[in-house]
Amino acid sequence: MNIQIYPYSTDRAAEIADLFHSAVHAINPALYSPAEQEAWAPTPVDYAFWEARLAMKKPLVAIHDQCVAGFIELEHSGHIDCFYVHPDFQRQGVGGLLYKALEQQAQQRAIKLLFVEASLLVKDFFLQRGFQVISQNRLERNGEVLINFSMEKRLC
Repeated sequence: MNIQIYPYSTDRAAEIADLFHSAVHAINPALYSPAEQEAWAPTPVDYAFWEARLAMKKPLVAIHDQCVAGFIELEHSGHIDCFYVHPDFQRQGVGGLLYKALEQQAQQRAIKLLFVEASLLVKDFFLQRGFQVISQNRLERNGEVLINFSMEKRLC
């Protein structure tokens, strides 16, 4: 599969917002119930919110055949905020490519510590890349309690 990683472009805002919504609602309900998924990614998608968010966060975007396959955000502090892969592209290496590009970007910026609040779905992904679990968290969102994990990784 031919995947290219690009900086965010404003013409991709709606597609990224839809990807986020689709990715959350495709999570196995054994991990997060439909009610939890809806609390995490409400329907309908708030495109104005996403347009403003993406303009500020400027994620890295994975593109396959002119379509967004995934995205990841790195803040100046080293915080990885959003990391999502479209359901049609999961388990095909897209996440690995996005993370590799993010780590390269972090090293270029001289960021020494990466940290993330990882969902149950991506906890193992980050463990495989050298992150350590710092704590398990209970996050209340729209009346639902979601479990995630604070994780971090020191960079050389």
